[in-house]
Amino acid sequence: MVSGHGKQGNPSGFQQALTDAASKIEKRRSGIWNIHNDDLTHAISYALTGGKHFRGFLALEGCRLHGISDEVAIDAALAIECMHAYSLVHDDLPCMDDDDLRRGRPTVHKKWNEAVAVLAGDALQTHAFRLMLHNKMGPHRAEAVRGLATASLWMVRGQMKDIAAETAEVPLDLDAITRMQSDKTGALITWAATVGPQLAGEYSPALRTYADMLGLAFQIWDDVLDVEGDADAVGKAVGKDAAAGKATFVSLLGLGGAKSRAAELVQGACDALSVYGEDAETLKDAARFVIARTH
Repeated sequence: MVSGHGKQGNPSGFQQALTDAASKIEKRRSGIWNIHNDDLTHAISYALTGGKHFRGFLALEGCRLHGISDEVAIDAALAIECMHAYSLVHDDLPCMDDDDLRRGRPTVHKKWNEAVAVLAGDALQTHAFRLMLHNKMGPHRAEAVRGLATASLWMVRGQMKDIAAETAEVPLDLDAITRMQSDKTGALITWAATVGPQLAGEYSPALRTYADMLGLAFQIWDDVLDVEGDADAVGKAVGKDAAAGKATFVSLLGLGGAKSRAAELVQGACDALSVYGEDAETLKDAARFVIARTH
């Protein structure tokens, strides 16, 4: 089922949709975590704020296209933001990527300590599943939860591959990096974009193709930003991959080649949405935004 209202594609329209999505997600978040006044609660809220909420936006749009109610869609959007935030909090830890900055602010373990960061990440992951298992999510919630769990596992496996690659004797080739990043970055993006049809008991190969291509383009552009991005704009340290001698899309394809590959993926992602007609223009603009962003 394809439903919803038509939208004309334009960057300002997408930016407004992204801003609106972030506002809705923040409102829902504050309605849940405003009871306790302790470090754990503050760390959870801190981890969930300051970002673009791009994955949550994808969840809201995919739900809209498949007739999922706003009440259900917002919890799916918050669930993927919780899962994503958990991954970032743990990814920043000294035992992982050891980052001091995230979104232009001290990382959770820097603002509090490592124990609080680990527990905040644990709580965020757990709450993602709690949100998705509510009865209001409908009769197909089990399939959506299974998909979220699978995406999370692939994300963790991708992170493990990334860590292993840092000490590997032979650098990863292009196929290996593509597979790794499809897991590490792409899995959660794909779930976000396809949770709408999952909750509707439907399957959308169009959204699946869109999301897979979008996720890979997103990571390629992250590699581009690590080379030519400004740390203040990106909100975290840049140049770390090159300094560590890691194989990336840029190191293997060159800066121009990586940008061209990302642009090809974005075009493919937009083409995949033709079945939705004008109703998917905002999602197309979202794909174009991925390779125009500075952070």
